[in-house]
Amino acid sequence: MKKNYFCIPNLKTMKYEEYEHAFSAARLNKYLHACDDNKDKALQLYRLNIKLCQKLYGVLNVFEIVLRNAINEHYKCIFSDPDWIRTQLLEGGMLSLAPKKAEVTSIIRNLADSGKYTSDRVVSSLSFGFWPHLFTKHPFSKGGKSILRIFPNKSKPLGQRAVFNELMRIKEFRNRIAHHEPICFDQRGHVDTTFARTHYMLILRYLFFLGYKEEQILYGLDVQPTSIFNKIDEIA
Repeated sequence: MKKNYFCIPNLKTMKYEEYEHAFSAARLNKYLHACDDNKDKALQLYRLNIKLCQKLYGVLNVFEIVLRNAINEHYKCIFSDPDWIRTQLLEGGMLSLAPKKAEVTSIIRNLADSGKYTSDRVVSSLSFGFWPHLFTKHPFSKGGKSILRIFPNKSKPLGQRAVFNELMRIKEFRNRIAHHEPICFDQRGHVDTTFARTHYMLILRYLFFLGYKEEQILYGLDVQPTSIFNKIDEIA
């Protein structure tokens, strides 16, 4: 009879001190202090924060893909060039002064050297931070001040600078999650979901601006965070 290597006998719950050793006291102290030194609640909050990050990272992944594809299709049309990113890196091009020019150039070179270069691979290889930059003054102007057309449902008063600022807020939120930082506290360290809820709604807002309804673009994905928000609020 085969052994079941996935069955662990006598599995017991780890003590708080064991979690502290695994995750570091500095990381868990934020949760412990927020829960008035109640270790059980602190661990519950820590787990809920991870679950919330998992949900929101899924939404962010969808948003990132939808945003970059919308921008890519837009500029392929505007420049009549399916390889517009590579072309616009040249002197005088839209990306010639881009702060991430070195990153983009490196990605293109590595793909070309490996024989795997395609314009689609360039698009999918670029970091999320590349795309908000296209809403800054220089690339916005070089792109014919046309990029806001990717948002068919955008609020009319919302201009280029405001869109850039809000996309940067989403980027910073994404980076916070990616770096395993807590998103369940307010600025004073109290348990509060306002920060996460606000950014979640901002992402949904931009998905709508891009022409998608939440219930359609997120259909079939286990990314709805409302129940996690509520469980965190119950701890507060």
